[in-house]
Amino acid sequence: MRNRNVAAWTSAVVTTLVAAALVSPAAAATSASPATSRAACPQLSKKLPWYGHNRAKLQRTIDERGLCNGRHGPRPVAAFDWDNTVSKNDVTDATIAWSLKHDKILRPASWKKTSKWLTHEADRALTAACGTRVPVGSPLPTSTDTDCTDEIFSIRESGKTMSGAPAFAGDWNHRRTVPQYAWVPQLFAGHTVPELESYAAAARKEALAAPVGATQKLGTHTIPGYVRYYAQQRDLIRTLQKAGFDVYIVSAGSEPVTEVWSRGVGIDREHTIAIRSVLDRQGRITTYNEGCGGVGRTQGEAIPYIDGKRCWINQEIYGVHGKAAWKKQDFAQRIALGGGDADTDVTFVGDATGAHLVLNRNKNEIMCRAYDNADGRWVVNPMFIEPLPKKSGTYPCSTAAYNLPRGGFGPLHREDGSVVPDQVDSVH
Repeated sequence: MRNRNVAAWTSAVVTTLVAAALVSPAAAATSASPATSRAACPQLSKKLPWYGHNRAKLQRTIDERGLCNGRHGPRPVAAFDWDNTVSKNDVTDATIAWSLKHDKILRPASWKKTSKWLTHEADRALTAACGTRVPVGSPLPTSTDTDCTDEIFSIRESGKTMSGAPAFAGDWNHRRTVPQYAWVPQLFAGHTVPELESYAAAARKEALAAPVGATQKLGTHTIPGYVRYYAQQRDLIRTLQKAGFDVYIVSAGSEPVTEVWSRGVGIDREHTIAIRSVLDRQGRITTYNEGCGGVGRTQGEAIPYIDGKRCWINQEIYGVHGKAAWKKQDFAQRIALGGGDADTDVTFVGDATGAHLVLNRNKNEIMCRAYDNADGRWVVNPMFIEPLPKKSGTYPCSTAAYNLPRGGFGPLHREDGSVVPDQVDSVH
């Protein structure tokens, strides 16, 4: 358990910060802290481009909340998603791709038992594609067996077999987990954490060396072949750290993989939260994951995914355990700044009290929240590399943006119960 309990703020400090959070963006811009206080806080680089006034908005949160301004108390917290938030492209997919190309996936005794939700159709498809000639626990020849590679990656990418059959079925809370995400660390069952870290490091070296825009083939799948750290996010993280913030990564990827990458922006293992596999007595990865919010060790029922990211932040950073960890906490026990790019991040980014940074990847729920901008502190930025074009039409906020716990989509509501109106894509 990597618990960093944060003591409750004094009532005076909380009152001051709440008042700051409620100031409109225009008022905050004109009633900023004194120049002497602002000068004491480290500044974001002016050499790195941000959209519109986004640098100034983020700097405002640094100036308001950082210990650099002479304020005393617990260290403020910032938390970022990883894939496509701090890095361009998905480091989990890069690691899976490298592992498939180098025969690093071990044949399980039963594909069906790798996930509690894996369907019989997926079990049959994987068994047919990957065969039974390789002894259990030995590497599958995925570098040459493209059928096996295709089937594994199809299930990871789309949750469907190559024939289009659902790969996962059953009941799960769709705001706490998604089986195909939980299945990634389960694919590496039988390996040690250092082994998986070595695969992630090799994939990292390969992905950083590939030119921007490069692709790679996995069987019949074409996927990005490169990854880059966003210079703006690296600068933001370093500036936050210099200003006295504790900065965390909270990812729905495999924790050993995420840790390999997070070191590149100065975030250590203790500040990296992702899907945490249960290890056996020999220190090998199993198909079980650690849980959150009163959910124990399972095959992935409570991973850092949508509301699960809030739970893991509350549990691991603020020491909130049991069912309470799923709830939005009081002002003093919430992050000051959150950054994400997808619906998987919407809950914890929305919990931030100072700034909600969103990289625009046209994901409905988070973009509806961002453009609705209920508290005036949402900061929308195009992706820094290969940004998406403007979304045609509108985001379906009023009808089908909210990811329902039972699956499917419904209207998105504000905290007061009103429905968020459909939004136009204006930052791209």
